[in-house]
Order: sequence, then structure tokens, then C-alpha cells
Amino acid sequence: MPSILSINIGEKKGVVKKDIEKGYFEINHGLVGDIHAGKLDRQVSLLGQESIDKIKKSGIDGFCTVKFTENLTTFGLDLYKLSVGTKMKIGEAVLEITEVGKQCHKGCERRKLEDDCVMTMECVFAKVLSSGWIKKGDKIEIV
Repeated sequence: MPSILSINIGEKKGVVKKDIEKGYFEINHGLVGDIHAGKLDRQVSLLGQESIDKIKKSGIDGFCTVKFTENLTTFGLDLYKLSVGTKMKIGEAVLEITEVGKQCHKGCERRKLEDDCVMTMECVFAKVLSSGWIKKGDKIEIV
């Protein structure tokens, strides 16, 4: 069953996100304490470990491999195959996918060398529909 591998929070802009055991996800806000929370429909970022492994396997560094860390790292679910509007119950919270893929940053070396960057296709954003705690190991249920 799909689950949460890690929860990552960035408390200040420009500081690498840190791995935490659990986080409170607030309705219409995102991960409480995260600098990127409250960004309308991009309240929470998610990326599958499978996608991270693809990035590492290519051996090409780019902006996203250095600067981007998702709020929720998942395992056992092809997030990017889910449609916008899909709802997921994770721990006590309910999230709704609002965007699949992200725009590349100009000057990214990875994007220059590859036609299809994993981040432009497999990174997922969501908003919080129902508040609650999410912790490492929580199962992901499509509702």
C-alpha cells in the first residue's frame, strides 16, 4: 500500500528543508511552519521516491536536484498518473491534487541536457481539504 516516506519542512526561504517525524497540515494553508504554505493551490508539494530515484539514476544535477525538496515523499504510488482533482487521505488529513508537474527554472543544466525532466512531469502539488497530522509511514488512500 502506498505510504509516506518523509515529511520535509522549510522554515526560512533559502534554507534546506529538514526531515520531521510528523507535521500538521492545515486546511487552505498547507504544512504549518513551512515557508511555502498558503500558496493558494500549491500548498503542499509531493514527489514519489520512484521519481527521485529516476533523477539520481540519470546522474545529471540541475536546479531542482539542489534546491527543491518536497513536503511529502511518497512510496508505492505513481503520483504523476493521478488527475487534478484526485483526493487522498493521508493520516488525519485530506489533500486534493491541484497541479501535476512544475515549470523548469531558466538556466537549469538538467533541462538543457534532457528533453523530458522528471520534475516537469512528476512533481505534484496539492491543497489541504481537511486538517490533520501526517506522520512518516502513514498510508495513502485515494478517496
